[in-house]
Amino acid sequence: MRITVAEHPAGRLSDAWRFAVGTGRFDLALRRDYQDSLALVQREIGFRHIRGHGLLSDGTGVHRPYEHRGGRHVRYAFTYLDQVVDAYLDLGVRPFVELGFMPSGLASGEQTVFWWRGNVTPPRSYTEWADLVRATVGHLVDRYGVDEVRGWPIEVWNEPDLPDFWRDADADAYHRLYEVTAHAVKEVDAGLQVGGPALSPGADEKWLPRFAEFVTARSVPIDFVSRHAYTSGPARHVPFGVHQTLAPAEKLLEQFASPRRQLAGTPLADLPVHVTEFNSSYRPDNPIHDTAFHAAYLAPVLAAGGDLVDSFAYWTFCDVFEEVGIPTTLMHGGFGLLTHRQVRKPTYHLYAFLNRMGAHVLARGPDHLVTRDDTGRVTVLAWAPVDVTGREPVDGHTVRLSLPVSPPARTAFLLRSSVSEEAGNAWRAWCELGRPASPTARQLDALHRAAEPARRHASLPVTAGRVELDLHLSRHEVTLAEVSPVTDETPPWWDERRLLGAEPEERR
Repeated sequence: MRITVAEHPAGRLSDAWRFAVGTGRFDLALRRDYQDSLALVQREIGFRHIRGHGLLSDGTGVHRPYEHRGGRHVRYAFTYLDQVVDAYLDLGVRPFVELGFMPSGLASGEQTVFWWRGNVTPPRSYTEWADLVRATVGHLVDRYGVDEVRGWPIEVWNEPDLPDFWRDADADAYHRLYEVTAHAVKEVDAGLQVGGPALSPGADEKWLPRFAEFVTARSVPIDFVSRHAYTSGPARHVPFGVHQTLAPAEKLLEQFASPRRQLAGTPLADLPVHVTEFNSSYRPDNPIHDTAFHAAYLAPVLAAGGDLVDSFAYWTFCDVFEEVGIPTTLMHGGFGLLTHRQVRKPTYHLYAFLNRMGAHVLARGPDHLVTRDDTGRVTVLAWAPVDVTGREPVDGHTVRLSLPVSPPARTAFLLRSSVSEEAGNAWRAWCELGRPASPTARQLDALHRAAEPARRHASLPVTAGRVELDLHLSRHEVTLAEVSPVTDETPPWWDERRLLGAEPEERR
């Protein structure tokens, strides 16, 4: 069945997908390979904010307690903090500040998470914690200006509903931490944005209403609500990696919608909702992130997620990402296939395709999104449906559209870019090369070439102001079709038949 796309837009395409992206721990941004990867992402996609763990952990070195003349004192050292934020701003991305984890010199216990040992226990002194928050946020305001920092959301902690990230998953203890932190932030400047509780998937029903009741009853400042969204099942471990089942991608959209449903009728109902982490799997060592399947799986989420939340941040942009240790030959969850090599994955190209879409939405469907920009260029993002059970259909998938062309033209130019199991798939090429642990220069060059999307072009006839476009999609394909009206400037003397020296017909 051919779908007739309306000529007039039904609304604007949300750019909630661009508002933020996730990253590994904060101090990884001191590395050159990390900054090179971020520069590439910003040049080709362009996120507004970036969020990661560990800003207050020991690796960043902000909190420096010491003894002097028999008394305890604290010195705040912002050298690494400044270097990271300066690098971010130079690359056109601003922090989405996550306040955590606990500095070891302030922690009430020794429980940690990740191999780099982020401490997840409450502060042994809430007064000293408040001083740390005021000092850190105040330093950011002093260095970068209050008007700038007012645009940086400040999130309190990460997934406190999980015992791995907050000792005993103690809600009362988190509420106290949030209250002290939010007031400390507002004491620096009342216009700063503070929020939480950064819940893991499945915690909304129990945690969010109780959190809303707490901040409302005690008049605790809150400017946004945050949560995370993942669809992966339990990890099945293999050496240096894991495999997981996945729920259908629609479950991600259900998770996006949950906070507004939970908060309806409460004083928090109209607050912005930020999904500060989302992906299929939260595990950096799950190779699903590198596949063509993954791009097709997430395509409907990127197309529709902005209708449900104010932002949703892909976790994470880069394979310089060390939650479970130093990366090995298996990939590590980000857009770049090989750590520090900047080989793009199919999901990276999905974001790059979305970046080329127009602002005005003409049509949506379960397998496509159609937009138009102010020049008249019509863009179609289309994707092949996926089967999370692994029982793939043999046949391909076709999207048939009738597209409006404006301004009037006799022909339109089609430029189509695709990634699939066969095209733009560095993972498949890496496997075919024998999964080299340390690719040679020649192998790396081959991977870069294999990672480029397949591109084709054609001239399409325009009939009654419309183009008939049939997009035949192969297994796990995501494609961007750009259709532009053509103004023919061919000179009257041009004759294709004369390229090889043939005489014009009239001279024979």
